[in-house]
Amino acid sequence: MRKIIVHEFITLDGVIQAPGSPTEDIDGGFPHGGWTLPYWHDDIGAHFGPIFAEADTLLLGRKTWQTHAEAFEPNPAEDPFTGFKKYVVSSTLKSADGWRDSNIINGNVIEEIRKLKNQPGKNIVIDGSSVLIHALIENDLIDEFALHVYPIVLGSGKRLFPEGKRLNLKLVESSSLPTGVVYQRYQPI
Repeated sequence: MRKIIVHEFITLDGVIQAPGSPTEDIDGGFPHGGWTLPYWHDDIGAHFGPIFAEADTLLLGRKTWQTHAEAFEPNPAEDPFTGFKKYVVSSTLKSADGWRDSNIINGNVIEEIRKLKNQPGKNIVIDGSSVLIHALIENDLIDEFALHVYPIVLGSGKRLFPEGKRLNLKLVESSSLPTGVVYQRYQPI
């Protein structure tokens, strides 16, 4: 069975909203977009390679899919997900033509994702997509969390883990980076 791996930039207080740009996701009046930028180090990018090498599928919520599509569809040479099958969970999208190799999942999302996990192939990676991740966590469908933990507390914003859900996790990898970011991989136990 394939694994679903959550790959996120996250603050010490669990925020994952708008890590890359002040305009990326301003839902709820979020004023802190772009919070990862002062902490960038090439070692952060180096962690992407092994995760993507073991994956062939990207699973995203609609808003994150649209953000990625706007960034990568016009620049195929710069798209780190070239060759990946892409799935967008949405009840409102009528077409997934906005980003090549994309398909829409709607209806019974949890059942469709269970089927996707059981198909042959490599791992499935998900980033952003806080609403979708909450649903997957609630249904015990996440196999690993690969987190770049940033030494910052924002106090508000969309969080990785849903309120009220207890998760017991096992640390399988940890390394600190020169800018204070800590890379951690966890698996549910």
